[in-house]
Amino acid sequence: MINKINIILIGSLMFSLTVKGQQLFDKKNTMEEELYRPNFHFTPKKGWMNDPNGMFFKDGYYHLYFQHYPDGNTWGPMHWGHAISTDMISWKEMPIALYPDEKGYIFSGSSVVDVNNSSGFSKNGIEPIVAMFTYHDMKEEKAGKSNYQSQAIAYSLDEGKTFIKYSENPVIKNPGIKDFRDPKIVWDPIHNQWLMVLAAGQKIMFYSSSNLKEWNLESDFGDGIGAHGGVWECPDLFPMAVQGTDEIKWVLFVSINPGGPNGGSATQYFVGDFDGTHFKLDPSFEKDLSNSEHKSIWIDYGRDNYAGVTWANIPDTNGRKLFMGWMSNWDYSQKVPTFKWRSAMTVARSVELRKIENSYKLVSQPVKELSNYRSVKYKKDAIAIKRTEKIIDSKAIDLSSTEINFKISDLKNSGFNFKLSNKQGDTLIFGYDNTNNNFFIDRRKSGKIDYSENFANRVSFAKRTSLNPNLEGKIILDKTSIELFFDNGETVMTEIFFPRSPFSELIIEPKSKEIILDNLELHQLNINQTKLK
Repeated sequence: MINKINIILIGSLMFSLTVKGQQLFDKKNTMEEELYRPNFHFTPKKGWMNDPNGMFFKDGYYHLYFQHYPDGNTWGPMHWGHAISTDMISWKEMPIALYPDEKGYIFSGSSVVDVNNSSGFSKNGIEPIVAMFTYHDMKEEKAGKSNYQSQAIAYSLDEGKTFIKYSENPVIKNPGIKDFRDPKIVWDPIHNQWLMVLAAGQKIMFYSSSNLKEWNLESDFGDGIGAHGGVWECPDLFPMAVQGTDEIKWVLFVSINPGGPNGGSATQYFVGDFDGTHFKLDPSFEKDLSNSEHKSIWIDYGRDNYAGVTWANIPDTNGRKLFMGWMSNWDYSQKVPTFKWRSAMTVARSVELRKIENSYKLVSQPVKELSNYRSVKYKKDAIAIKRTEKIIDSKAIDLSSTEINFKISDLKNSGFNFKLSNKQGDTLIFGYDNTNNNFFIDRRKSGKIDYSENFANRVSFAKRTSLNPNLEGKIILDKTSIELFFDNGETVMTEIFFPRSPFSELIIEPKSKEIILDNLELHQLNINQTKLK
């Protein structure tokens, strides 16, 4: 009888502990969702995410694929996750599009809409979507071989929902290069060919094709040019008209890890000309590189915009070059304090090429579709800031889902700090230091920072390039991210943070002398990804 009683008591205790454990787990998940799941930046429902892949537009939908490990919250066997959107803001996650197989993991790549059926994959008049990706053979890598990465293709006849892998894969074998990956395909209308750029160690290789199956190596680029502090990855190449002119230049993106301007991962870019086989830097851009502190120029000077590429098949009537990046950094991405999922994408951005002071520069801004989600508005003009002043608090506008636009007169007299804070004393400080002409983000006291020694070990800086004495800025705030667009997008900084409670107050303070806020406009952004079906 005693044994039975003991068994019953032990069973009851175990059941009670299990229930309490589940309750604690559920409570932790709920708190994590409420505190850290972004309102309007894409995140997977669960699991690990990194590079955006295969982005294309077709029949009213923007398709985003991404490096994904659905069974864990750190890097693992890579799949292509998939999400769709009609406006690049509200996303619906779809079933996984590409799974690893006996040939390897499915690493980063790209997709194109083969409107003329050059590949021959079309059936019943359906335009095929052709994806190109890197096979990563873990067995070969562990065996110490160098040719464990190769390039393969797959095609879809159901609008990118599922893909059929090509029976003759790989279409490009590895010539013996350790880091040989991330193919990005673009249709080259100037030379009437498919063009593909591929990261190969410390350089970029250029391939051409007429049918997306057979590829010819044309040339390479990168020896001694730009930043080389880490491996080159995730390239993108495309022609762009210089804003306001008929001049065409070619832009090349190259991500690098490590070696970014503020540590870890970042994406540099180059501007030049492409003759169908070779890419050559424009002389004025080459001069800018030589004068740059890092011998490179970056699309984003914050620590959390990496591996970004552009969408394919954007209609001419749209007229935009559209971009999205992975909003994290390999320095700490696998340690951030979320557990059900890890990582988010940046807000989608429109990229333009301008000629400024006789040199070429990319400028970027959040896509205009974001403004469709504006609701509550706060506006004030001609504010003289003589000392620290509170601008607004969360009673008026939710600072975890906000767009802020401002203009400040005569930055020669004084710099400024914006400061976000909460009741726990967490602070995120950002602004402009006129003594050294630097924009900055300081997240050293922004909340949870001790999970990685690399997360808050420094203040991030970006040199201001505009000569305008006045400054226009746009701030995009989500629960765990800030995206800063200064001087109409000439300088961009993106960083993440993890406060212990939502930021509830925004203040501004001059660095030395009085500054004038010509205008200040805040908009609540009314979108919540977690409520999307």
